[in-house]
Amino acid sequence: MEFPSPHEVETIPGTEGWKRMYPYYYQFTTDDPKRKQYEEQAFWFYDGLHYPEPIYPFDTIWDEAWYLGLSQFNNRLFHVPPSRGIDHRILNGRVYISAVPVTEPEEIGSRVPNFMERAGYYYQNWDTLEAKWKVKMEGIIRELAELPLSRLPDLEDLSVVTEGVGESKGYHLLKAYDDLIDLGIKCWQYHFEFLNIAMAANVVFIEFVQKLFPSIPLQRITQMVAGIDVILYRADDELKNLAKKAIELGVEQAVTSSREWTQVEAALKASPKGQEWLAALEAARYPWFYISNGTGWSHKDRCWNDDLNIPLTGIVTYIEKIRLGEKIDRPTEEVRVERDRITAEYRDLIETDDDRKAFDELLGTARLVFPYMENHNFYVEHWFHSVFWGKMREVAAIMKEHGLINEIDDIFLLRRDEIKQALWDLVTGWATGVTPRGTTVWPPEIAWRKGVMEKFYEWSAPPSIGIAPEVITDPFAIVLWGVTNSSISNWSEVQGNEDTDSITELKGFAGSPGAVEGRARVCLSTSEISLLENGEILVSRTTAPSWAPAFTKINACITDVGGVMSHAAINCREYGMPAVVGTGHGTKIIKTGMMLRVDGTTGVVTIVR
Repeated sequence: MEFPSPHEVETIPGTEGWKRMYPYYYQFTTDDPKRKQYEEQAFWFYDGLHYPEPIYPFDTIWDEAWYLGLSQFNNRLFHVPPSRGIDHRILNGRVYISAVPVTEPEEIGSRVPNFMERAGYYYQNWDTLEAKWKVKMEGIIRELAELPLSRLPDLEDLSVVTEGVGESKGYHLLKAYDDLIDLGIKCWQYHFEFLNIAMAANVVFIEFVQKLFPSIPLQRITQMVAGIDVILYRADDELKNLAKKAIELGVEQAVTSSREWTQVEAALKASPKGQEWLAALEAARYPWFYISNGTGWSHKDRCWNDDLNIPLTGIVTYIEKIRLGEKIDRPTEEVRVERDRITAEYRDLIETDDDRKAFDELLGTARLVFPYMENHNFYVEHWFHSVFWGKMREVAAIMKEHGLINEIDDIFLLRRDEIKQALWDLVTGWATGVTPRGTTVWPPEIAWRKGVMEKFYEWSAPPSIGIAPEVITDPFAIVLWGVTNSSISNWSEVQGNEDTDSITELKGFAGSPGAVEGRARVCLSTSEISLLENGEILVSRTTAPSWAPAFTKINACITDVGGVMSHAAINCREYGMPAVVGTGHGTKIIKTGMMLRVDGTTGVVTIVR
């Protein structure tokens, strides 16, 4: 099955020269015959799971970080038997990735002992090592928050002389920027310390059960690991607690009086009870409101602490539901009952004692490691990233002050190495009193890049490019991104149909079981989540933890990207509602208001009318 060749996708008119916005190693190339052949024979799919929009030049820092992190831990540290890692390219501002599998059975076998020894050590000491990981993560976040970014003075303080410091504020600015970038990369080293082997444990369990029961639906296996509480839900739980406290204190009228936080805050400050509620809010904010309104991978993803209107919307939603006598808590106990029922049903069908023992051990490991697969998101993509974006804006403020950029967020249109060059230009100009050359170089370049980004947004990115392999074997591509031979066949069918209005059925991954009918609500951003009505079906490119209040309104979820271990699939299983993920084109085909039938058991979405 062939999709467009990566070397034949045309440059968008008006974006000629766009490749200079990104690192050279991200470019599909034709000048290296060996690399060109490799790229043509590989299968690349658009990573809309992490980047639902075109990626800004600076924002590639996190893509580079996981490009290195995932692959090094797979291939050079834990020796994951079937997977070397994930290769990356950028095409018209979109990130495309390709799994790099271990193809020879002999090599896969030779990697098994290393994996068992190394990953086995982590599995056996998981709680102890994870506790150390949390200390490391909280330490690196604290170091990031305390990182000083000093303005450049007209004259250094006399203490630099009297105390023999021997260092200037210009040097400190350069070092602080280096430290900032280093902390970001270091954070992502920690990100993957546990993630690959946590995912691997679930993949091994899935493969073992599939061998025992070849016809078992994949979602049945994932349900056996459901009903586990994770830190990532804590932010949403804080909103629920604040909604309950508002009613308890009798200040719910003030909290729901406006969707503008400043107005609500003013109303609450007028009474002692309101002030008590505000104190509770303040106690919840740190760290739990370091939740991004998106994936956290883009500088445009602001956290709740940056915009309290976002958590306010969730609190108001929960207050309204409590007033109506509706439940707002996740049905965790019901999910666990169903989990245990399914587990016991299949365990009773296992024929040998050895297989039952292996089943119990693998399931126990999968459940042990599963919380990390969601919890790391809070520490890295949400808490750390939220603080990091704030620090980058401090750097931008200094550059703006000296005329190298016109607006704070212009900094994100530069690569991180370009920012370092601009800072050297800035500090040497400051040191000599000569106007930095960057004041005439960067503003017009940034203006051009803004135009390029606008055209990137208009481009309809194909879900995949290159030649699909006969069999998709990479376990991470399957469970996280939902890339299987079946899914890419579905993408191909839709991609080749120019008359999208005639499409009445979409196929994706059966992410969470059940079937419902309801009206569609297409949401492409956090701001659109507030438009959701009770009983609607959420249709999105992907979902984010900050969307949690929406899951008490909707009856089902459909996403463009993701597999059974994606956030949308996990969340829907925890809320006991159907989900079809990885449809490829859901947000392009489905329109708000359409009546849909969502079958999360078969992975089929039908447009009824």
